[in-house]
Amino acid sequence: MKISKSQRNNIIFLVIILIMVIPQTRQPIQILLQKGLAMFSPSVVDEENRILLTDYDWQLVDENGMAYNFNDAKGKVVFINFWATWCPPCIAEMPSMEKLYQDYKEDVVFLFVSNEKQEVISKFKEKNDYEFLVHAALTPNPELLETSSIPRTFVIDQQGNIVIDKSGAADWNSAKVRALLDHLLNLE
Repeated sequence: MKISKSQRNNIIFLVIILIMVIPQTRQPIQILLQKGLAMFSPSVVDEENRILLTDYDWQLVDENGMAYNFNDAKGKVVFINFWATWCPPCIAEMPSMEKLYQDYKEDVVFLFVSNEKQEVISKFKEKNDYEFLVHAALTPNPELLETSSIPRTFVIDQQGNIVIDKSGAADWNSAKVRALLDHLLNLE
């Protein structure tokens, strides 16, 4: 029995649909697709359009149980990422964030914020060999940092201006982001 080109295309289409529907194969494929989309750097907000964050009233706790008062971030460059271990775009951008974190952790305040259980986060970090600290919010986020979708990432300069406000995955280890951080830190 000979299969026509049309039948072959229909079979391929059905296999792709099945792969996307089966839970065990859906997430890896979604992550792969998101990695393709995350190859672009996030856009920097034009200086005249930047919003000034004035509300630093936010209490967090890290995965080791240490409290963090967001007021301590005033006057510093801050990188905030809202994410979850089950989120394909979050997973796709994490390797670039880990690389950025490793190179800038001494100069930039990194806040990776998730509302998942600590055991889930610990397993995810261990599996992927990530070293960044994950925080949980104890009080509501400042209004300008509210988010209804993840991943969402903010970069804030020393004056409190939101320089990057990115929803969705991106390449955070790009030359563009590194140049921006160097500029904000006056390292260039």
